[in-house]
Amino acid sequence: MDSKTPVENLYSIEPALSSSSRRSNFSTHSKASGGNSIREVNFSDSGSKPVRYGSLSADSETNSMSQKEINDEDARLVHINDPVKTNERFEFAGNSIRTGKYSILTFLPRNLFEQFHRVAYIYFLVIALLNQLPQLAVFGRGASIMPLALVILVSAVKDAYEDFRRHRSDRIENNRLASVLLNDQFQQKKWKNIQVGEIIKIHANETIPCDMVLLSTSDPTGVAYVQTINLDGESNLKTRYAKQETLLKTPEKEKVTGLIKYEKPNRNIYGFQANMEIDGKRLSLGPSNIILRGCELKNTAWAVGVAVYAGRETKVMLNSSGASSKRSRLETHMNLEIIFLSLFLIALCTVVSVCAAVWLRCHRDELDFLPFYRRKDFSEGEEDDYNYHGWGLEICFTFLMSVIVFQIMIPISLYISMELVRVGQAYFMILDSQMYDESSNSRFQCRALNINEDLGQIKYVFSDKTGTLTENKMEFQCASIWGVDYSGRKAISQYQKNGYFVQVDGKVLRPKMKVKTDPDLLQFARNRKETKEGSHIHDFFLALAACNTIVPLIVDTPDPTVKLIDYQGESPDEQALVYAAASYGFMLIERTSGHIVIDIQGERQRFNVLGLHEFDSDRKRMSVILGFPDKSVKVFVKGADTSMFSVIGRCTDINVIRTTEAHLYSYSSLGLRTLVIGMRELSSSEFEEWHSAFEAASTALTGRASLLRKVASNIENNLCILGASGIEDKLQQGVPEAIESLRTAGIKVWVLTGDKQETAISIGYSSKLLTRKMTRIIINSNSKESCRKSLEDAIIMSKKLTTVSGTTNDTGGTSGAGLTPVALIIDGTSLVYILDSELEERLFQLACNCSVVLCCRVAPLQKAGIVALVKKRTADMTLAIGDGANDVSMIQKADVGVGISGQEGRQAVMASDFAMGQFRFLVPLLLVHGHWNYQRMGYMILYNFYRNAVFVLVLFWYVLFTCFTLTTAITEWSSVLYSVIYTSVPTIVVGILDKDLSRRTLLKYPQLYGAGHRQECYNRRLFWITMVDTLWQSVVAFFIPLLAYWGSTIDASSIGDLWTLAVVILVNLHLAMDVIRWNWITHAAIWGSIIATCICVIIIDALPSLVGYWAIFEIAKTGLFWLCLLAIIVVALLPRFVVKVLYQLYTPCDVQIAREAEKFRTQSESGAVEIEMNPILDTPRR
Repeated sequence: MDSKTPVENLYSIEPALSSSSRRSNFSTHSKASGGNSIREVNFSDSGSKPVRYGSLSADSETNSMSQKEINDEDARLVHINDPVKTNERFEFAGNSIRTGKYSILTFLPRNLFEQFHRVAYIYFLVIALLNQLPQLAVFGRGASIMPLALVILVSAVKDAYEDFRRHRSDRIENNRLASVLLNDQFQQKKWKNIQVGEIIKIHANETIPCDMVLLSTSDPTGVAYVQTINLDGESNLKTRYAKQETLLKTPEKEKVTGLIKYEKPNRNIYGFQANMEIDGKRLSLGPSNIILRGCELKNTAWAVGVAVYAGRETKVMLNSSGASSKRSRLETHMNLEIIFLSLFLIALCTVVSVCAAVWLRCHRDELDFLPFYRRKDFSEGEEDDYNYHGWGLEICFTFLMSVIVFQIMIPISLYISMELVRVGQAYFMILDSQMYDESSNSRFQCRALNINEDLGQIKYVFSDKTGTLTENKMEFQCASIWGVDYSGRKAISQYQKNGYFVQVDGKVLRPKMKVKTDPDLLQFARNRKETKEGSHIHDFFLALAACNTIVPLIVDTPDPTVKLIDYQGESPDEQALVYAAASYGFMLIERTSGHIVIDIQGERQRFNVLGLHEFDSDRKRMSVILGFPDKSVKVFVKGADTSMFSVIGRCTDINVIRTTEAHLYSYSSLGLRTLVIGMRELSSSEFEEWHSAFEAASTALTGRASLLRKVASNIENNLCILGASGIEDKLQQGVPEAIESLRTAGIKVWVLTGDKQETAISIGYSSKLLTRKMTRIIINSNSKESCRKSLEDAIIMSKKLTTVSGTTNDTGGTSGAGLTPVALIIDGTSLVYILDSELEERLFQLACNCSVVLCCRVAPLQKAGIVALVKKRTADMTLAIGDGANDVSMIQKADVGVGISGQEGRQAVMASDFAMGQFRFLVPLLLVHGHWNYQRMGYMILYNFYRNAVFVLVLFWYVLFTCFTLTTAITEWSSVLYSVIYTSVPTIVVGILDKDLSRRTLLKYPQLYGAGHRQECYNRRLFWITMVDTLWQSVVAFFIPLLAYWGSTIDASSIGDLWTLAVVILVNLHLAMDVIRWNWITHAAIWGSIIATCICVIIIDALPSLVGYWAIFEIAKTGLFWLCLLAIIVVALLPRFVVKVLYQLYTPCDVQIAREAEKFRTQSESGAVEIEMNPILDTPRR
């Protein structure tokens, strides 16, 4: 075969997602190190039948729209360089984008519509409208509408400002310029005017204005390098290719025409399927031929392409929607209490209306002449009814007027207070220096403000492993080549002093990253093919250097004679393998779409890339077909051991296979990530057969994805095993300590990983997730019946272990699982048969008996399925944390999603509620901020219910003494300002700044987090206790002045001012009693609110146009006024004070004990204080 005729490099690219797989028949079932201290029960099958995944598999065809096959009905047609003809048949979107929600005309109606989705707003709107009716007018018409108008105005201004910023950003984006081919020359054109079908030229470092199919680039081989950081957050460069047939065409000199048939717009940024007809040829197009809007062109002088998706149809715009909205668990529970308060409000109104009906019936003969209630009007000389509508209507009006008067029983200010408090909490979380990651220069991000308090109630943490518990910075550690283990045990591995380097044009070229090398292996690699061992080693490292999609970039150094090669790629594993190959003398120098150049021990060799099948989640392999200088053709394959051993041919010595398997198990037990390398030489007929099959599959209109997988599988067989590699992914700093703290806090940590079982178990031990005292239950099954039996046996065994522990260790209340730890280890294949079936319940039952659950070889959707399994069967809060695209479904499914800003891009961050740089930051986030947020918000909600109910009950008692006429002694403006000015600011300040315990105490005693699990800060019992206290305080506040002034000539306005001041001082002192950490802001808020109330009352009474003119000045002159204030405060708050003291003395909770320890701990004895915590109990299942 002529190697100078390279076959065009066409790609079958699909998202490389972690997936489940069955265990290999060759895997070794020996126990990990640890001797007799480890007890392990293994429920597994040895069947060899391949498993086809169900609904939760990682089948790529179920994961993206663009991998569905296109037909004529779903296809789009674009005429290259003819936008007019292109847009005649299809109405393509223009390239103008709009991320703003409103326009000038739609802002008011749409914003109001969105705000009134809150039922409470509708409630207050109805109240305000009722007050506009003359028959029901209790307050002034302006005063009744002001609270709702103020809340809506604040939200509207915030929304308008945010939308203004979006419109400004859109305007800048739409007016950017790009070079578009017009009249046979490239001219500047605004982005918003670009049309589908136009040819566009992009220069280096420019941003792509729309989704384009590449036609040509400045590189002779048609390669373009793009950075997708604006699209998916990944900073590594990606390679894109122009087809050879369009590469040499110059649009300025010759007219380029053709037809592209492609799929409709979809959100999958990793997939694209199309065919292009040009010069009578039909070519297939894939993801490697398209560059997307938002990407930047790098290391390429220019690139020319044709626009296929524009504006809102581009993939970046289709993916611009945010994560689904989540509601706080506390807010959900609060809604039930609001329903109780609504029923209580209805009960009050019913009492008033019934009493009014009885009063009217008893005084029906006196209504004509009663003062203030005349039924007859004689003013016009003619007898007429005056302000009276009959007994029935009067009762109805009384009920509705009662609703208006008592409306603040439902606290409208609570909603806006909660929003402001959450913003303040988020601000301090973002500024927390203990959650700042110096390595990535990233701060904590709060992307969802409505679930801050949920961080204090987390019971389950579901964590990814790679990049979340580990750094995802891979380092090549060891290799097994042809049955020989080169892991550095025989000789001390060391870094080469200067590393491997080559001379190019008088300049030194060396890899950017140094790799630890094994001296023996390095010596064999230098011997090249002179020995049999050297031949295998040569092929092994050649496979590492060639079988990848790495792009080598030349980087300058301060020394002009030295250049560095930076290997850019989407996979950290591939980068580690290529750097390892370079360190052993196989340095990848150049990559194009048609060939690669590798410096092998100082000799540069060029290999033609005749074909490449990238990794996909079905095959779990990738392969490259190389044309050698001697015109031979070889296929190199690398992949997971479970997929590679099934395609090894008989040519390989069985002893080599078994030895390699043993080495793989050893590497995995050390926590290393493993890959198996294989190869075989292709004959001319085999290559031609593959080439024709590949061409047919690439241009197929239907079934293309499955056909390409079949072609890859056909060529990836009868391989000769070369060896295996071991790559270390080190644990992140502080992970073992973080997991230990979380478990001490009563949080169950489940690890869900796509890695093989041995690797996951090893990482489990090093991270302290697993301990030597644990009994491990391992389930590896490949049939439903086998899964059923394994689960039943495991449940019986786990119950026996916990029962024995419970009887042996008498510690009433503590769970048996906590005393005799049981760890469940289950693989993804078993989960295929368990999830979405009746076996889910048994798995959950087993997991409840276990301290740790470790799921290996799981697919992305299986991760979400496991989270759903727990959420459906328990009321406990769940948190999912991950760093990659394969964690997105899990993050969105959990109650709280946390994204790690790691090496795998920002897909997880963009889908998360919170984002941070390191797993260890989860400890201060949950144990400190989560505890604070939950405690503050729980107290604030109860306090808001209390302060409004006190005020309403005072109004209610007054109604009972005024013939149920709904007149109020408290002025209408004081009623309106009560929730807005008089009492709102202290609530917000305390909700943001108060701390029941210090950070140091919360981190030292993780058990304190259990307060959230036990719902100590907000529960039904606390609600009713608060309501009883409220009832008492309202009785005291109303009846002390009433009795004191009984029989006096004081008017209603004067005693109303006394009630107003008494209630405001009372609720603020009530709040002051509960404040733990005082600072100048808290002092200013609480005492300032009391002063502000006094000023407002004075101003209101100083206005002659308002009712109660000069009332406060008259009543405040008397000593009885001040005596009443003092008596109200003492009598109202004394029971609460006594109960708090007795409760803390005789039945204190953990938080109160820790608070006392903080208060009385001296500097010298701070290390000697011990605190006995309440036992952590498992909450009941749903």
